[in-house]
Amino acid sequence: MNAYEIARAEATRVVEAAYRKAVAAGELPEGTIPPVAVETPKDSSNGDWASTFAMQCAKPLHMAPRKIAESIVANLDLEGSCFDTVTIAGPGFMNFTLNQGWYEQAVRGVFAMGENYGRTESKKPEKVMVEFVSANPTGPMHMGNARGGVLGDCLSSVLDWSGNDVTREFYINDAGNQVDKFAHSVEGRYIQEIRGEDAIEFDASWYQGDDIKALAHDLVEQYGDSLLEKTPEERFAIIEGYGLPTNIARMERDLKRYKINYDVWFRESTLHESGYVKETIDMLTAKGATYETEDGALWLRSTDFGCDKDDVLRRANGFYTYFAADIAYHRNKFEKRGFDRVINIWGADHHGHVKRLQCALDALGLDGSHRLEIVLMQLVRMMQGGEVVRMSKRTGKSLTLTDLLDEIPVDAARFFFNSRAAETQMEFDLDLAIKQDSDNPLYYVQYAHARICSVLKNAQESGIALPDTGKTDLSVLTGADERQLIKQVALLPEEIVQSAVSRDPSRLNKYAVALAQQFHHFYNACRIKDAEPAVRDARLTLCLAAKQTIENVLKLIGVDAPESM
Repeated sequence: MNAYEIARAEATRVVEAAYRKAVAAGELPEGTIPPVAVETPKDSSNGDWASTFAMQCAKPLHMAPRKIAESIVANLDLEGSCFDTVTIAGPGFMNFTLNQGWYEQAVRGVFAMGENYGRTESKKPEKVMVEFVSANPTGPMHMGNARGGVLGDCLSSVLDWSGNDVTREFYINDAGNQVDKFAHSVEGRYIQEIRGEDAIEFDASWYQGDDIKALAHDLVEQYGDSLLEKTPEERFAIIEGYGLPTNIARMERDLKRYKINYDVWFRESTLHESGYVKETIDMLTAKGATYETEDGALWLRSTDFGCDKDDVLRRANGFYTYFAADIAYHRNKFEKRGFDRVINIWGADHHGHVKRLQCALDALGLDGSHRLEIVLMQLVRMMQGGEVVRMSKRTGKSLTLTDLLDEIPVDAARFFFNSRAAETQMEFDLDLAIKQDSDNPLYYVQYAHARICSVLKNAQESGIALPDTGKTDLSVLTGADERQLIKQVALLPEEIVQSAVSRDPSRLNKYAVALAQQFHHFYNACRIKDAEPAVRDARLTLCLAAKQTIENVLKLIGVDAPESM
């Protein structure tokens, strides 16, 4: 149930009907009119909904908008609608006031859906894949992965709750030069640990992290020096076969700790092993979208599709590029697995890659320009004590996701990373994230839930039975603070839909804070336990509705709703 959508639809219906009635009565001319525009005004003092339809019709009907509004309002039939009154303001704004029935239905709608309150059905549901994080399995996950993980997970949730069929996917880059470099790096440290650092020069281009040394140490414990007796090819295969699965398992473990669970872990290597990359590039060649240079390299005619430069697909040495594999991967998403839409969460430094990938998919006839969406994510600055934090206190190395989750609660990490739209740079205040007062927005929201639980518990301890929410008389909830809280509760389904449409799940955080604020206003303004029984039960019912709504929005963000704090 989306109470806001119901009100919007009813406002549209009654205005259209009033216009047709006015035309039939000869009060307004018949013309080609635009769709009725209705919206919730920022200032609700004049009404809960407003329509600019009269101003929209001024030109096609050749009349003053105020006259049009007067005629429409005179012909309005509000019987059976969710509105009490409609007034005219300014040049022709029509302001609608919601009736008591709407408020009562909004509260009952929460209990009708319970833990699913906020879910809606889409008029055009899509099969959607959201691919996010997709960190290289050659090292630990960094702060960009931490932010992208929450944004991707929360976006997946709002798309799901908006009526779409959603798949969360992690793309494992387990092929190409980076994997060779990774295995050589571990091999180098393995040799150094057995024979000493002077036994082999550690190439400056190899991975330098302590995680590489740790993997080498594990190999020494498992194999001793026996790997030195293997051929280089055999040794390389053993090291790669141990190192990559170990790192992938660690990433999966850390992401589960971060409350992120993927539906699919897709390996890049399978695209090469199956011949799918070659097949994809051959398809592009058959469509005349490639050309070969004298050195044998194969290029995509990216400039023919509006890109700023052409791209190499196969190098002169016969190896396919990462871009070629990426094209094949996305062809697999659309063509083989049948996704209607694919959304990738990428770092902003990949912006130049977006258009070229879309163009390549267009060349394959897959309409990548419309079906592939890229959410570009800006950088994060970790702050503590007013200073930028780059190093872990524990390791003295670059701050990783694991380090972060050792520093602050998982809930705080998720809530704070989802607090800004992806395209905005953000500062993550580590001190604020662990603060136990209302300055911390997560604490503020969770405290509202805990306060409701306390209200309900105190009522029961005083011998007051919690009301039967299906039978409670809600007609007594007419106060301003009560109605403002109901309107905020009713807004959740709409916020979820708009979060999905805008690809901006940070709206959920703002909504959660506003909902908590509205509950605190209600709590401070309205007596509950010692109110007259009918009012008491109605207000307890409203508390239960607010409690369920807070739980649901926090669930979407991926954080807990504690019962006590």
